[in-house]
Amino acid sequence: MSATFGNRIKVTLFGQSHASAIGAIVDGVPAGLFIDEEKLSAFMDRRRAKNALATARHEADKVIFKSGVVDGLTCGAPICLMIENGDTRSQDYKNVQSVMRPSHSDLAAFIKYAGQNDVRGGGQFSGRLTAAMCAAGFICLEILKGKGVEVVSHVSRIGDIEDTPLDNLKSDEYLNGILKASDFPVIDSEKESKMTDLILEAKGRGDSVGGEIECAVYNLPKGLGSDFFGGLEALIASAVFSVPAVKGLEFGAGFEYAKMTGSIANDPFVLNDKGDVLTETNNCGGILGGISFGMPLVFRAAFKPTPSIATAQKSVDVIENKECELTIKGRHDPCIVPRAAAVIEAVTAIALVNADGFDT
Repeated sequence: MSATFGNRIKVTLFGQSHASAIGAIVDGVPAGLFIDEEKLSAFMDRRRAKNALATARHEADKVIFKSGVVDGLTCGAPICLMIENGDTRSQDYKNVQSVMRPSHSDLAAFIKYAGQNDVRGGGQFSGRLTAAMCAAGFICLEILKGKGVEVVSHVSRIGDIEDTPLDNLKSDEYLNGILKASDFPVIDSEKESKMTDLILEAKGRGDSVGGEIECAVYNLPKGLGSDFFGGLEALIASAVFSVPAVKGLEFGAGFEYAKMTGSIANDPFVLNDKGDVLTETNNCGGILGGISFGMPLVFRAAFKPTPSIATAQKSVDVIENKECELTIKGRHDPCIVPRAAAVIEAVTAIALVNADGFDT
């Protein structure tokens, strides 16, 4: 089914934004993995809406394990985890039953499901399901951590305001800790205030703003991935593009490659003090031929502005087959990017534990 990812550790999402619950089935997790519920709660909290920069919908996002975990340890059975929905206001969506919200899944879902799709909060297409992604991804992050792998991210851009990039040559454990403890993870604290002002200014106009998340994976085992369809870029791209609102992705130098010559783009090979072959630069983002080779894996994901805005927009009533004007009601993020950092880390982990050559 379309809501399943992976062939080693399979993650299947279920639920809708305004259903009684959302959740995930995580199948293939080895027995004996300790699930620290306090750390899980802290990870889930990074994604939760908590201030004026996010939606006014407040959910506890407590993860309930229905199977697969006994006394804090995985037992080898498929893990079923559930997150209850509580703060829903389904009446806010009565005016969009037949009027399509621009840039939402509404029209495509209406066509695919013959008008039977759940429009409340976006139904199964909602960003609400990223909470289940985070819970499943936390388990995969713990597997990676057991191998010494570190996954970290930050808000690299909001609108035209850019943060300092992550180090693409080596890990900074102190900085990693700061980013993982922050509700608005940035490297340059001055950029946070400028980004915040930009988001609030857009919110005040009844508008929204987009941005980017940069993610780095440090200490990744060498030799993960494969050629062509099995490449790490392909695998990670599949996972990252499953996150609602992601519309762009680049690894390493990404689209800047198009401006370069080979003599500038190529990463020269060097030997480190241990005799390992690495690269002097990391334009490739830690992947060559779809395979990891010892350098940090670095990529950036671009998020479109939240499509639910208070400004009136042109639309079409598909039942009456006529053009109309739509004003969207409800509670929505003026910018989803700060909350998305944990989500990107989660889906990256889900992808990596399914990479060819990864030994769980």
